[in-house]
Amino acid sequence: MPVRNQAALDFLLTRKSYPAKMLTAPYPGRKDLIEMLTAAARTPDHGKLEPWRFIVLNGAALGRLADAMEVRGPEIGEDPEKVSKSVATYRGAGCAVVVVSSPVALDKIPTSEQVLSAGGACLALVNAATAAGWGASWISGWFSLDPKFVQDNLGLAVHETVVGIVHIGTMKSDAPDRPRPDLAKKISWVEA
Repeated sequence: MPVRNQAALDFLLTRKSYPAKMLTAPYPGRKDLIEMLTAAARTPDHGKLEPWRFIVLNGAALGRLADAMEVRGPEIGEDPEKVSKSVATYRGAGCAVVVVSSPVALDKIPTSEQVLSAGGACLALVNAATAAGWGASWISGWFSLDPKFVQDNLGLAVHETVVGIVHIGTMKSDAPDRPRPDLAKKISWVEA
């Protein structure tokens, strides 16, 4: 008979994300982040490849990224409203972790599984941050999909991509819960 961890299940059933604009100081320190990243690194990883890595952005690094967005957005014809929103988010942030998919060329393990592992690391990081008492939000944005931007400003290699950016901080207030899916429309039971 399985041993039920009701506290963990209750946490997962009620966990919610906090919009990045709702997160404020104080922000987690290095010790806190190491604990959260240790949990995130326990994500399922087919073949033990560790096909992801983390870039921790604090303080001035976030402002530098916002400055680069202001320049790059118009260069690529990005919607000015999206650029302004991204710039404001990063200028107002104090801690964000970029989760990078860094697949390993290996025929026996598809790249798609390696990218999914990086996505799993994003969710594991959000869950770890929330379980540790912080607010967290997994977002991305137009700039994270721009290869030139992420290579020039985050140091990504040509084969790497951003799968998510997790903002972490203190919650200003409780976030409203979003509507949840109707599971009857999302589940198919196959018994034969």
